[in-house]
Amino acid sequence: MTNSQSIQTTLSLAATQLKTQGIETETAKLEAQLLLQHVLNVNRAWLISHQNDPLESNIHAAYRALINRRLNGEPIAYILGVREFYGLNLKVAPATLIPRPDTETLVEAALAKIPQNVTFSEPSFPRRRESNLNLNQELNLNQKMDSRLRGNDEIKVLDLGTGSGAIALAIAKHRPQACVLALDASQAALDVAIENAQSLKISNVDFVLSDWFSALGEQNNTQKFDLIVSNPPYIEANDAHLSQGDLRFEPISALASGQDGLDDIRRIIRQAPQYLYLHGWLLLEHGYNQAELVAALFKQAGFNEISHARDLAGINRVTLGRLC
Repeated sequence: MTNSQSIQTTLSLAATQLKTQGIETETAKLEAQLLLQHVLNVNRAWLISHQNDPLESNIHAAYRALINRRLNGEPIAYILGVREFYGLNLKVAPATLIPRPDTETLVEAALAKIPQNVTFSEPSFPRRRESNLNLNQELNLNQKMDSRLRGNDEIKVLDLGTGSGAIALAIAKHRPQACVLALDASQAALDVAIENAQSLKISNVDFVLSDWFSALGEQNNTQKFDLIVSNPPYIEANDAHLSQGDLRFEPISALASGQDGLDDIRRIIRQAPQYLYLHGWLLLEHGYNQAELVAALFKQAGFNEISHARDLAGINRVTLGRLC
């Protein structure tokens, strides 16, 4: 790249380089654009309308640095510092897991369990409706829950391992009558989540430093919730994917969990009944091949009405059960 190159030529060369790293053609073009938009602090429309403009040498240098980071495999979300999730623009950092579309399945399953007893804003973009979530026709907004959820009772939701706050903030945004508590064992992750809440002006979420349930008290002093949701680590410790792609850069503590990937899931399921109101729900994201194992763990812990929600690929990505 030299300072005589136009925006169009610069983008074309960058996309070609990204494709050599196995990135699909359209994705490479998009990433090249996003990185240059980031350097110039402009939108896509501006890039298109100025595609024949030359770039100054200092802009080339800054852009080259970002392209090199991407060529070295660093996730574009970390380079840009942001990722969209369920209509929310979230700050992300190496201390947090990068929010993924699969996890929107967990958000939609949770929203379907929370009564709409006050006015709130739905996403302004099309989303899958609850009827597409394969929950044995159970997920509808009028489904019975504990009587304490009827009327004007405040709904209490717990998000375990919140990371960037993606799940907690999406639920809080679209169910403003809910009181959401988000926990994480990493203060660095909580700092990112708090910043996201502040920038999005979502006030019905509290963030607390906690190793899973540890900050919630024990025995007769425990806090209780109507819903507990979590996207815990669930990759096997020796899984080859941990040394590939974006996963190389993400916090291992948010990804891997024991030899079979279920150590943290077992802990959450075992302890969750202590922190749920009667008839409350536990909803967990898990791996593509773990649905039956997780459902068995739910059953062993005394949960009923156990079902699954499918992600966009049709894979059972979330398991949920009701404490009876």
